[in-house]
Amino acid sequence: MTERARAEVATLAGGCFWCLEAVFREVDGVEDVVSGYTGSTVVNPTYQEVCTNNTGHAEAVQLTFNPSKISYREILQIFFSVHDPTTLNQQGEDVGTQYRSAIFYHNDRQRAVAEALIRELNEAHLWEKPIVTQVAPLDKFYPAEDYHREYFSRHPEQSYCQAVISPKVNKFRKQWTKRLKR
Repeated sequence: MTERARAEVATLAGGCFWCLEAVFREVDGVEDVVSGYTGSTVVNPTYQEVCTNNTGHAEAVQLTFNPSKISYREILQIFFSVHDPTTLNQQGEDVGTQYRSAIFYHNDRQRAVAEALIRELNEAHLWEKPIVTQVAPLDKFYPAEDYHREYFSRHPEQSYCQAVISPKVNKFRKQWTKRLKR
């Protein structure tokens, strides 16, 4: 059996998809990361439409990962460590339902893992407020336009990259050193 045959997929929303994409591109065991939109019934949304806050989509990333190298639970632990799961429809200055925290599960096992981890994290009181991360079944994922892909690596000088994305990537690198790609 090839490694590709063992690959699994996770779909996560935690604010701007550029941030999550930049972090998960550095995670050992993550084979691919695609920025896109999910969480609504509107078909083939564009970035401009999603930004109106009228489509109901979340900016999200879809990860393809090798579960023999990293577990789904660990993917979610990294996810919770690099965004604020306690703010409804907001991450920092990014406000709107497209910036909500959400886990879009692909099967019942992923749903169970996500719900159990959220319970554990809430019981541990790591944040002052409870986690508001939505756990919902994945319906359809729409890849973002090409200019959004690998945004951080292609535009590191851009002010949003320096002020918002770079600190998240650095936090990940410091906290998850054992999970960095070599």
